[in-house]
Amino acid sequence: MIQVFGEFLLNLPETKEYLIVGFSPSSIPLKQRWHTNGLSADFLADYMTTFFPSRENDRDSITRRIEVKGAVSYIANELLENAMKFNDDSSGEPIGLSLHLRSDRIIFLVSNSVAVDAIEGFQNYISKLTTLNPQELYIDQLESNALEEKQSSHLGYLTMMVDYEAKLGWKFEKIREEPETIMVTTMVQLEV
Repeated sequence: MIQVFGEFLLNLPETKEYLIVGFSPSSIPLKQRWHTNGLSADFLADYMTTFFPSRENDRDSITRRIEVKGAVSYIANELLENAMKFNDDSSGEPIGLSLHLRSDRIIFLVSNSVAVDAIEGFQNYISKLTTLNPQELYIDQLESNALEEKQSSHLGYLTMMVDYEAKLGWKFEKIREEPETIMVTTMVQLEV
């Protein structure tokens, strides 16, 4: 069974420009790789900027390249952190991150397994993200974080929506019955 939330494209149009990175839990536990998320995100951002060349003395092209690099680095880092933080390591499933370049947008897809008992809470949070005003949620979350110390800031997706005007969607899919394994794929569409 597949459940879709938000702005998730089930039939992603083909593109000739894409990059896929996989993180297998078999060699080093994924949670021990936390410190490498920034390196991976910066690599993806550097790669993507090759498609946005800047010309000397052309401020617009230089600015656009810098903006794309910053946005890709931030979004990729947040997606990797979430995927590694909430991955169900017992599933043995790898985490995958892909970037797809289209003429008008960059599409990020990150897939990871999620513990069955964490799905309801995650889907409730997604429901808030997709039905309430992101600006108001962002301010409320900042105020909430200032009042109490939390394990998770809940600002990553909101920052993507508010600061980068990204469109987000999620797909939940059962890939195995025994043991029950659910994969969640998060899609972020960034207009460029």
